[in-house]
Amino acid sequence: MLPDKYSIREIKDFLISLDEKDQQSYLNLLYNDKRKSIQDLVQKYQLMLTKKSAEKQRLQKMWDFEGELYQQNYKYIVGIDEVGRGPLAGPVVAGAVILPPYCSIEGLNDSKKINKNARKLIAEEIKAQALAWAVGVVDAQTIDELNILEATRYAMFLAVRSLGSLPKYALVDGQKNPLLNIPQLGIIRGDSLSASIAAASILAKVYRDKIMDTYDYFYPGYLFAINKGYGTYQHIQALLSIGPCPIHRKSFAPIRQKAQNVL
Repeated sequence: MLPDKYSIREIKDFLISLDEKDQQSYLNLLYNDKRKSIQDLVQKYQLMLTKKSAEKQRLQKMWDFEGELYQQNYKYIVGIDEVGRGPLAGPVVAGAVILPPYCSIEGLNDSKKINKNARKLIAEEIKAQALAWAVGVVDAQTIDELNILEATRYAMFLAVRSLGSLPKYALVDGQKNPLLNIPQLGIIRGDSLSASIAAASILAKVYRDKIMDTYDYFYPGYLFAINKGYGTYQHIQALLSIGPCPIHRKSFAPIRQKAQNVL
């Protein structure tokens, strides 16, 4: 299809029908078209293809840690991450995911870098593709009993235990977990660097958000559906005016101080 014989609308429709490789080849032809509308179209598509290429490279690089382990004959590698260490209320939730080697999940990333709607869609894709997945939940009372570090480790342990004997190696966001009895590697910022950990991060985040949405119904006034238990200004104001509810972490400073003031 020679560009100079067709209108911009026809060229747009033709570009849409091509795959990325053929789009680039056709753009190379369009560079010789002197029409401004065509040059604007070329710039738009070239930018889009550049972004797609960069995203593809990012996703491929997220398999570097898993790739090294595959070469060592580790078949079932579980990625583990948690959400909910910092909030004043609600549980800490850990996700554990075993993905097929080098599977493609568009948009896979640290859950904090993905908007709410996209997270939900990606979570469903993770579940559809995963060889196995699970979550571990530790409630506020247990957090108070154990402390947040040990509660987080326990949530990870619960998630991995739910997978049975399948996992043979664990990639853990942050530090290693002494409760796990399989070989493991702790990766700082692992939810941005490992596909398996990123998947676990997303599942844990979506699962915990749903829990906090439910708590918002049972304990109105704290805006849990909005703040997810984190110490926002509105949440702190609610604590000051109506006090803590059963899902608040009583060992955390704002709630502990409120209780001491009451006494």
